[in-house]
Amino acid sequence: MEWQCTGLRWPEGADGPVLGWRKGPQVRGSALAYGNELGFRASGKRTCTGARGNACPVAAPVPERSTGARCAECGRLDRAHSVAADTIPDDPRTYRVYLAWFGAGLVKVGITAEERGAARLREQGAVVFSWLGRGPLMAARRAEEVLRVALGVPDRIPYARKRAVRGELPGPAERAGEVADLYGRAVALDGGGRPEVLERLPFEAVDHAELFGIGGPGAAVDDGAFAVGGRVVRAVTGLVDGGVVAGRLVAAAGPDLHLDTGADGVVVVDTRLMTGWDLTAAGSGTGVSVPTVVAGGGASQGGLF
Repeated sequence: MEWQCTGLRWPEGADGPVLGWRKGPQVRGSALAYGNELGFRASGKRTCTGARGNACPVAAPVPERSTGARCAECGRLDRAHSVAADTIPDDPRTYRVYLAWFGAGLVKVGITAEERGAARLREQGAVVFSWLGRGPLMAARRAEEVLRVALGVPDRIPYARKRAVRGELPGPAERAGEVADLYGRAVALDGGGRPEVLERLPFEAVDHAELFGIGGPGAAVDDGAFAVGGRVVRAVTGLVDGGVVAGRLVAAAGPDLHLDTGADGVVVVDTRLMTGWDLTAAGSGTGVSVPTVVAGGGASQGGLF
């Protein structure tokens, strides 16, 4: 058995992202640094990663293009104790309500357990966020719903949209200004848009652009793709047996890794597509030999480009 990737984590207080790994009962993490080479080769078939720390009893196959590497049965088990699915309303922990900004005009409201800090925001790829309030789970959930309806903002945004707007970031002041405007609208609602038991938190814009490595020069091209250093980004659509992804890590955001592959440009790989595969190291300079698509749209292609 080879090491299997468990996805990208953004631990509180860490200098950058950490790639998680599991091989049987063994677990470890690889801290990633921008500028370093990173490469891996997939082998065999993609199988279910199980649920809640338990292996899938039948090692069920899962689709190569799915960002969730669980079979239907393990997926149901995982959601059986999920805050997002509202299956644990009596959770005694304190929760926080936040406002998150991903790009011009793209904002959402959400909640996260206070003990997790801002890790959830980094996992979602939020470029800027501010806390709004804190309190019991169901009070936070009610506030989230009130704000979603009253402000006309979603509580979920498809990840492809977040990635698409990431290449046209305005400056820090404008980014913070959009969040400040939304915060002001929220607290101007009757009751501050929150149940009485929810404590309001002061506005403070936290900007992740530097942490993600996307705060430097970048350019958008006509088809909506993101360019770093003048090279257009393509996105991996799924791994294949024997397929390789390798390059120099130049940025990361949410579950995404941005790898500069040299002459072939910068490729984005969603680490959720890596889960469920047996992965081994691949040397630098081996490029990309898995299906990709032009970021922002375009036809899928396989093999090296």
